[in-house]
Amino acid sequence: MFNFMKKKTTKTETPQQQAERDSAVDKVLLGYEIGAVSIATMVTGLERDGEALTLDLRLPKDSNPEVIQQELGQLLHPHGITTIHMNVRLPAPEKGSGSSLPKQMPKTTNAMESQPSSDANNNDSNTNAEPPITKAAPTQASLAAHPRIRHIIVVASGKGGVGKSTTTVNIALALQKLGNRVGVLDADIYGPSMPTMLGVADVKPQLENEQFVPVDAHGMAMLSIGSLLDGDNTPVAWRGPKATGALMQLYNQTNWPQLDYLVIDMPPGTGDIQLTLAQRIPVTGAVIVTTPQHVALLDAQKGVEMFNKTNIPVLGVVENMALHTCSNCNHTEAIFGTGGGEFIAEQYQVPLLGQLPLASGIRAQVDKGVPSVLADDEFAQYYLDIAKNIETNINKFAKPVDDKRIF
Repeated sequence: MFNFMKKKTTKTETPQQQAERDSAVDKVLLGYEIGAVSIATMVTGLERDGEALTLDLRLPKDSNPEVIQQELGQLLHPHGITTIHMNVRLPAPEKGSGSSLPKQMPKTTNAMESQPSSDANNNDSNTNAEPPITKAAPTQASLAAHPRIRHIIVVASGKGGVGKSTTTVNIALALQKLGNRVGVLDADIYGPSMPTMLGVADVKPQLENEQFVPVDAHGMAMLSIGSLLDGDNTPVAWRGPKATGALMQLYNQTNWPQLDYLVIDMPPGTGDIQLTLAQRIPVTGAVIVTTPQHVALLDAQKGVEMFNKTNIPVLGVVENMALHTCSNCNHTEAIFGTGGGEFIAEQYQVPLLGQLPLASGIRAQVDKGVPSVLADDEFAQYYLDIAKNIETNINKFAKPVDDKRIF
C-alpha cells in the first residue's frame, strides 16, 4: 500500500520477513481509526528501519499523539516493531483566535528527549502549523521509581489455569509475614480475583482528593478493578486500550502508602496490558508461574522472552502443581509431569524460587478468603520459602529512588 516506504534492510531480516513485516504495518495502519477515519489517510511519510518505524502524520484537531503512539506501539509490537517515532503536525488555529498557538498542547509524560524532525517537514509551506512532535516509546531505563514504593514485582504466566493468582496472593502475604510493608494491585482486568481471595469482595475503595484509597486487606493495601464493579457476575467487556487505561488509572490515581513491595497480579498472556506495564510502570522484576505440563512450559517461555525484550529482570520461576499426594492412600504422583520449572530456570539461568504441591487445601483457603499463609496451614511454609528466595536477590534489581520528587 505505502509505496513511498523507505526500508533499510538488516542482516538478520530476510526478504520474506521484510515483506511480512511491511504487510503487517499496512494492515495495522488501515485498521487503526481516529474519529471513524483510518490513520492511513493521515500518513504523509513512512520509513521503516528494521524494528523502528517513523511516521509523518497530519492529525485532526484535538488528537492526542501520545495515546496514538502508545496504541500503535501495542498493535505493532507483535509484528516485530519495537520503536515508533512520530512526526506530527496539527491543524493551524482558526483565524481570529487571538493566538498563533493551539488552545491546548497534548500532554506528555515521556522522559526521553525528542528526536529531531525529518527534513521533509522543514519544507512545509504552512508556517502557522506547530512543529513536529517526535517521541520514542518509554523504556524501563527511562522510568523513575515510585517515590513511595521500593520494589514493584509482577507475577505473570503465559497461560491461564496455572494458579497464578493464588500464588500471587500467598507470596504477597508471605512477604508481609517476613516484616515488609506490602501492597497488591490486581491487574487481571478481565478476571479480577484478589478481592475474593483476600476476603474483601464487598469492600469498596474510598476517594480522597480524586485518588483511590486502597482497601485494607489483612494489613495490605489492595486495589482491584473487581472492587469497583457492582457484583461478581459483572463482566469487563473492554477492548485493549480501555483495559490498559484502567490499569494505569489504578496505578497512578491511587494514594499508595509507603511500601517495600507492590505485588501486581498480571493477566495471562503477553498482550496489551503486559506491554503497557512494561513501558509505563517501573518494575523491579517478574516472577513466572508455570506448571510442569509441556503446554504450560511453552507459554511460560514466551512470558520470559517478553520480559527479556522489555528489559524487566526475571526474578525466578515458581513451579505450581508439582506433586499431588492422595488424601486416602498418601500416594504421591506428578500429575502434570516433572522437571518443567527446573528446565526453564536452567534454560534462562534464573532461580527456581520454589515448587508447590497440587492440593485441595490451598484452593479451599483462597475460596474462603483466608489464603494458606494467612491461615498458617501446612502449605504456608512453601510460600514463605519463595518469599525468602525473592528477598535474597531483589536489591540488586532495585531502581534508584528520587527522594526529592514531588507528587
